Amino acid sequence: AVVSTQSGHYGRGRQMVVDVIHPGKANLSKEELKEKLATMYRTTSDVIMPFGFRTDFGGGRSTGFALIYDDVDAMKKIEPAYRLARFQPKKDKTGGRRQRKELKNKKEKSTDCDSALIPLL
Repeated sequence: AVVSTQSGHYGRGRQMVVDVIHPGKANLSKEELKEKLATMYRTTSDVIMPFGFRTDFGGGRSTGFALIYDDVDAMKKIEPAYRLARFQPKKDKTGGRRQRKELKNKKEKSTDCDSALIPLL
């Protein structure tokens, strides 16, 4: 159930407090929540951003926040990058851990050339 709705999140859609009742389940996935909100508000799930959900003590009920944007471009423009990254497929890390550390150290050495420019007296 949607507790309260406010329109005009930066003039680009709706924002709402969402109250979810899920007896017998630990919690609902954000993907399930996006699908349910998409059917309720007659939109696609890719323009919905649920976040900040807390399960009440004892389970069976969660409360959180959701934003529904008018289009994907508005969402990409307004939403913070970390929230957009949550719903993107994960990128595989290239190389091993040791290789990444060595590359990091090599970059640090190359940028640390300021001391070479100071003339010795």
